Amino acid sequence: MHPKDLRAVLRYYRLIVLFSAAIICFFLVRADDRTSSGLKGGTIDSNGDTLAGANTAEDSSGPTMIMSYSKKKFVKNPIASFMYFIPLIAPTFVDNISSVNNKQQVGIISNKIEVNSESFNVVCEFEVLGSGFHVNTFDHAGMIAAQTDEIEKEETLTNLLDYIRFDGEGFGIIEVKGQITGSARTVTEMDIKFNAKGHESPVTIGLYDVEPEDGEYKFENRSNEIVARVNTLIFKKTEQTPKMGITIESIAKKDESAGILGWVKGKVANLFIKPLKVTKLGNTTMLEFGDALLQKKPAFTFPKAENIKETKTIEIDAVQK
Repeated sequence: MHPKDLRAVLRYYRLIVLFSAAIICFFLVRADDRTSSGLKGGTIDSNGDTLAGANTAEDSSGPTMIMSYSKKKFVKNPIASFMYFIPLIAPTFVDNISSVNNKQQVGIISNKIEVNSESFNVVCEFEVLGSGFHVNTFDHAGMIAAQTDEIEKEETLTNLLDYIRFDGEGFGIIEVKGQITGSARTVTEMDIKFNAKGHESPVTIGLYDVEPEDGEYKFENRSNEIVARVNTLIFKKTEQTPKMGITIESIAKKDESAGILGWVKGKVANLFIKPLKVTKLGNTTMLEFGDALLQKKPAFTFPKAENIKETKTIEIDAVQK
């Protein structure tokens, strides 16, 4: 072969190698982009639905809720992401527990806003699909310590919060209220209603009392354990110590059904329930979440909760109902 022809052939093969390397690099970059976008904005499951990640933000942040505001384009968010506000509002350490093979997924499926010259009202429907449960248990020593500062010596501690639990599927509404001053819109209240459109609330809380023994309050001495079915949680803008309002559907003794009497007790209890103290971070976060819904943002990232003791999965019957 003539030297000129040999050089031409070598140049030809060199171009092929360079072109092939460029193609490989292109597909590697595309694959990395798809992986990153899956972490930030959700992936596609086997049914073709969008599935948001359980922790879609950086390690310094909490999970991200992805909102489609559409039932047809239902974006699945793990129940642990939706309920992440519980650790944020908790004044004590909490456990983050889900059932084994939990299939509960939450979607924000609508967004309607009413506005006048002075105020606005936003209503967003959410739906929870899939089996399983998610529960946050509150540190008993922390809850007792927080309450003993507010009672007289030797007085019984009442209605201490043991856990908040979300069982199975559900349908609810997030309502955001606020004021308008000039061009500024300020969220002043956010309500989460778990019993919308005739659906029974899937959310329950465990409560208990503790009597002092030799001047000490211990969880082992608890009594009057009850389960209350929660209809609404209420967060309001305030300059004072933030508190969460709560309305309940019924009350029952632990391991017993509520029945009609439990329903009556719930209605009476709503007349006397005192709002529960929550952290400033948690209360502010819920109002910011409401502002994201007001602006119809496609996503909202929770700040990181520093008080989660443990995140784990357990068998269905391993936690109190």
